[in-house]
Amino acid sequence: MKNLKYNWKVLCFVLIFVTSIAFAHPFYVSISSITFNPQKKQVEISCRLFYDDLELALKNQMNQRIDVINPKNKQQADSTISQYIRNNFRMKVNSKPVELRYLGYEIIDDVAWCYLYSDQISSINQLEVTNQLLYQDFKRQSNIMHVQVGKTKKSYKLDHPKRVASFSF
Repeated sequence: MKNLKYNWKVLCFVLIFVTSIAFAHPFYVSISSITFNPQKKQVEISCRLFYDDLELALKNQMNQRIDVINPKNKQQADSTISQYIRNNFRMKVNSKPVELRYLGYEIIDDVAWCYLYSDQISSINQLEVTNQLLYQDFKRQSNIMHVQVGKTKKSYKLDHPKRVASFSF
């Protein structure tokens, strides 16, 4: 009986220790969805970033303190976020760089959903994505990308410091 009590205490201690480590070491991940829309001849992109991580990146890289949930100036927030994303997320379609146009962002729960697109794309055979979102601020950052062209879906995970992923269709 004494041994059972001791084992129970040890088990509780281990569980508390493991749980505290899990909370002390958060994970850093972004998810980007890239979809080719052949009717509109454009690539539609959504990037999901934890809003507090985005705020830190904007402060450190763009020298701007922006409360993305309640910005004092929404137009300035959009401009800064747009520039940050375009500096850190680029694409080539069929070996040609494409211009990404920023649509805006919205906050859902603790995530900033940032929306972009690139138009005048008639087809995609090859897609190259450079994604270094949040890399300068989080050395354990992972950026997951889900790409859909037609009925083909592909995914790729970039772990810091890897920045470039290529997809063939």
